[in-house]
Amino acid sequence: MASATHPDAEKNLHPRLRHFAALLGGNAALALGPWLVRLSDTGPVSAGFWRMLLPLPLFALLAWREKPVAPASRRTVLVLLAAGAFFAADLASWHIGIEQTRLGNATLFGNSGSILLMLWGFIALRRAPHLREGVALAAALGGAAILLGRSLEISTATLVGDLFCLLAGVFYVFYLVPAQNARASMGQFSVLALVCASAAPMLLAIALAMGEPVLPGAKGWLPVVALALSSQVIGQGLLVYALKHFTPLVVGMALLTQPALAALVGWLAFHETLGLPDVAGMALVSVALVLAKGR
Repeated sequence: MASATHPDAEKNLHPRLRHFAALLGGNAALALGPWLVRLSDTGPVSAGFWRMLLPLPLFALLAWREKPVAPASRRTVLVLLAAGAFFAADLASWHIGIEQTRLGNATLFGNSGSILLMLWGFIALRRAPHLREGVALAAALGGAAILLGRSLEISTATLVGDLFCLLAGVFYVFYLVPAQNARASMGQFSVLALVCASAAPMLLAIALAMGEPVLPGAKGWLPVVALALSSQVIGQGLLVYALKHFTPLVVGMALLTQPALAALVGWLAFHETLGLPDVAGMALVSVALVLAKGR
């Protein structure tokens, strides 16, 4: 099968206005995730638990109705359940980081998995990066260094938050690779249902071990329900619908709306200000994400 970056594949792409709207809308919904985690009065890891648990019945129903591409082997299911465990670790680390750093930083570093996938590709292929890849890596490292340095200037707490979000990016790679492989034989909702079923109990166990409140308090269920709907159902649903209509480069450019919107929400809701060095660091990491997604 031709990749989305192959010229023949690009000729077969005919995105319409609704596809562009879905692509941008999915990224916008995902950008609201850090804000909703902060609004929740459960613990941050507990918010991730509800994000996985609440959409599970819907995904299970849709998985039951969809036609499988091919019969899934027992090994594929077990590997996918393990991927769900890594996704739980990703959400736990990311949500803890969200509480301790700026929303723009959290969103950027939480999307660092694409850069890490590039690094893993070089190791697996045993070759040096090409010029485009080298520029992406240099931009990612430079931008990350600026943002981490700025966080250290503000306080050690924001630096720790950035590091938790970077750790989340590492865990996300170990979730993404087997999940993508499973899509060759399983439908998208079957994959989502199994991942949620695996991740939810792990997140609950982590939250309880940390002594977090699990049930919502005075703020009620609205923030956690909105998180589940925006990040899992709407965000992921719109992106899955739109992805096949665009090249990876266009998808990568749309990804830039996430940190921009998250930074805007951080400014409006939490009075988080960005200086020129912050903007420069975010721009460098964003360029790296575009180049990485453009492969």
